[in-house]
Formats: sequence, structure tokens, C-alpha cells
Amino acid sequence: MCKFLLWRVMLCYKCMVGCELEEKERFWGELDEVIESTGERVVIGADFNGHVGEGNIGDEEVMGKCGVKERNLEGQMVVDFAKRMDMAVFNTYFQKREEHRVTYKSGGRHTQVDYILCSRGNLKEISDCKVVVGESVARQHRMVVCRMTLMVCKKKKRPETEKKTKWWKLKKEECCEEFRQKLRQALGGQVVLPDDWETTAEVIRETGRKVLGVIWKEERR
Repeated sequence: MCKFLLWRVMLCYKCMVGCELEEKERFWGELDEVIESTGERVVIGADFNGHVGEGNIGDEEVMGKCGVKERNLEGQMVVDFAKRMDMAVFNTYFQKREEHRVTYKSGGRHTQVDYILCSRGNLKEISDCKVVVGESVARQHRMVVCRMTLMVCKKKKRPETEKKTKWWKLKKEECCEEFRQKLRQALGGQVVLPDDWETTAEVIRETGRKVLGVIWKEERR
């Protein structure tokens, strides 16, 4: 049996570069509130309309070195958000040809504005993240895929408990005599044991449990 995991996948679209600063700050504030209100694991796939840039000096905890071009103000907002939410920008961790990192193409322009973010603690579960060349989700945007290997913990199987007969009580003469009498009765008064040993052995065990008592196997005397 595997541990039950609940993931929440969010798709976001951030306002354009030319929008008012107030509108941009409202977007990030609302996104902060949504992430903070969810207790589950969260994956964000978003068009953030920003360039986080190539390299990660000073931001090693939230991104790798494999971005595209230089960072702009909107890209800095993405990085700042990742730091606040303890998330990581997964696109930037995998060394790919630029063709597999560019998420936006229009005319002669090409850059990276679409990202996949998830908790930094889940970095070890991400085995790949790249752009699928030739697949488009919009006229200019290209599909970004992320491969995750979910790490689940198997529940430990509880050890089976077994009962152990208190055979050591046969050292006492009175217990030994009582056991003989009960066993003889169980065997129908026979003095000689039957040839069917499996049946006889079960009769002996059952008589021992009734006369001598049992304890759990892990208990000590």
C-alpha cells in the first residue's frame, strides 16, 4: 500500500510588460495568497511574461544556470516570488540546446517567458524539463513539459503476532500431570498415540494451549 499524495496543478498568466505596476503587484499578491492557502504540493505552469535570464549567481537556491538571455524586471519578480514561496524554476536546471529552452517565438524574436515552478523540496523528483519543438499551445508559445518521478513511501507492514504456548510449565509436576490427563481425554482415552502424526500433533498443541496457556511471541517470561 502506498502513501496517498495530493498534488495541485495551477496554470497562470501574468499581465503584460506594458501594464501598470499596480496591476502587476496585485497579480503577485493574489498569487501569494493562493499558494499560502494550499496545504498540498503545488506545481505552477505559467506564462509570466518575464525573462529570468541565463546564470544564477546569488539565486542558486531557486534556479539553475540554463535560462535564456538577460533578466528583466518581470523576470526578477518571478525569482523574488520563488524565493518567497520556497519554490524553484525548473526550466533553468536542465542543460538543453537553446531550441529546447526558448518558449516564445514571434518573427525574429525568441525568448523564455513560460516556466514550471514547484517546491524546492521536490527538485529530486524532477528528471527532465524542456520545450517540445514543433508543438505549440498558442500561435507564438511553445509547449513546456516536465517529467516527475513521484517519491512515495510504502507503509511498513505490521509484523504478524503469534501466540506461544507456555511449554516450560511442564517442568512443574502438577502441570505435567494435568496435561497428561487432558491429552489422554482428547485422544479418546488411548494410551498409544495414533499413527496419524499430523492430527496427533495438532491435538497436543491445542491441549497445551488450553492447559498451559499462551503468551504473545514477542513477550518475555
